[in-house]
Amino acid sequence: MSRLTIYGDDAPHIAVLRTEDPDTIARELSAIAVRFERWHSPVELSPDDDAEVILQAYKPYLDRLMGESGAGTADVIRLRPDTPNRDALRTKFLSEHTHTEDEVRFFVHGKGNFVMHVDGRIYDTQCTAGDLISVPNGTPHWFDAGEPPFVTALRVFTDTTGWIAHYTGDTVAERFPVS
Repeated sequence: MSRLTIYGDDAPHIAVLRTEDPDTIARELSAIAVRFERWHSPVELSPDDDAEVILQAYKPYLDRLMGESGAGTADVIRLRPDTPNRDALRTKFLSEHTHTEDEVRFFVHGKGNFVMHVDGRIYDTQCTAGDLISVPNGTPHWFDAGEPPFVTALRVFTDTTGWIAHYTGDTVAERFPVS
């Protein structure tokens, strides 16, 4: 189930808001320019389907989304307990960083937490299968795929070179365990 928990960035154990209501999640995230949607799709895939099968199954949705955003490419990312170098991959996402383009993800299987740090608040958004999230460029954030990780997501890029993180050096992510 999707969930949003908001904290003050100086109070990691005191939630200001905690909700599983998709409309409330979308409204709260919209206030910081983050797009959140629940997609209700007839697409049913196995967690073992390869990337090309997933991309083809979601092509109509991706075409629409990429047309809206001007994105140029999409791919599939998977993190599972058996992923080679999973600890290094997971750690790479856990430090606060920004991007020079919007970070757009659609969750196909599993779950993960996008955590944004905006205006003195922490917005911990647990995304699950069927969730679309778009974090605007320049927004400090991190991502936790969980331990053990189990997530399959579509990534949409404007810059065809893909995902490039610019680490902030802030240690705030270390103070906020995923809710």
